[in-house]
Amino acid sequence: MDQLLPLITGIVNKSMDESEMPLCLKRATISPLLKRPGLDKEEMKNYHPISNLPFISKPIEKVVARRIEEHLEHNDLNDIYQSAYRSRHSSSTETTLLKGNSDIAEALDEGSTTALIMLDLFAAFDVIDHPILLKRLEFSFGIKEKALTWVKSYLADRTQCVSVANKTSPDVGLLFGVPQGSVSGPKHYCMYTKPVGEIIKRYNIKYHCYADDTQVYMTLKSCDK
Repeated sequence: MDQLLPLITGIVNKSMDESEMPLCLKRATISPLLKRPGLDKEEMKNYHPISNLPFISKPIEKVVARRIEEHLEHNDLNDIYQSAYRSRHSSSTETTLLKGNSDIAEALDEGSTTALIMLDLFAAFDVIDHPILLKRLEFSFGIKEKALTWVKSYLADRTQCVSVANKTSPDVGLLFGVPQGSVSGPKHYCMYTKPVGEIIKRYNIKYHCYADDTQVYMTLKSCDK
């Protein structure tokens, strides 16, 4: 490992200096994973499309992700009600569930009723529009110049194939979405969808998110007869 460390560090630094993600690191192999035992194996929607990416892409993405997170934290740009993929936040849905449960219990103690909607977007990571994401990163989060150029390179010219039972499909280009299973993809999704929370707050409705799972709820005051 000591012999590989300088080589890996050099690759990471070169990617940062040139604001470029090497093309050879942007090919993903999809290994469909059944979401849970007992589901119908013939239904494609029952699978997680996990992207297996070249190993060396992980440390590059981790360096970029850490720098972006530091920028977001320093400038208070994260959605305070998004618990996923943030430093010093819960790594599970526990925070989201506890927050909602606490608010609902408090409303019940006050004699009020709570209307709750649970949102789970289908294939959420696959529908991200790259030009919209890049504009959001620049204008909503202040990610510009070399950092934005690196993200453009990261998103551009990505390909993927599907591997099942030692058989591999031809490569296809990815014009939308981010790799599910990558380091950067989930954070890009959270930044892409931040305006959803901003819209909800305009109507004084409470919400809490964990990645693409969102609970939206409103307290309804009881009327005395």
